[in-house]
Amino acid sequence: MELRIHVVPKSARTELAGTMADGSWKVRVAAPADKGKANEALREFLARHLKVAPSRVEIVSGHASRIKRVRIAGL
Repeated sequence: MELRIHVVPKSARTELAGTMADGSWKVRVAAPADKGKANEALREFLARHLKVAPSRVEIVSGHASRIKRVRIAGL
């Protein structure tokens, strides 16, 4: 399964904040967008909420962008 996610780094807390007009999920992460910290926080958040191992969550594109394509294996 692949998801399109709009990430808002350096938020007050990590949470799902709804959907965007284009259908992508909006996720706020507390981690800053520095040295991949926000990407790792996103992977851990998705793994925890989708009940899969973090190794099954892969950011396919958008590593340096707020808009990311994320692949979740095993759903």
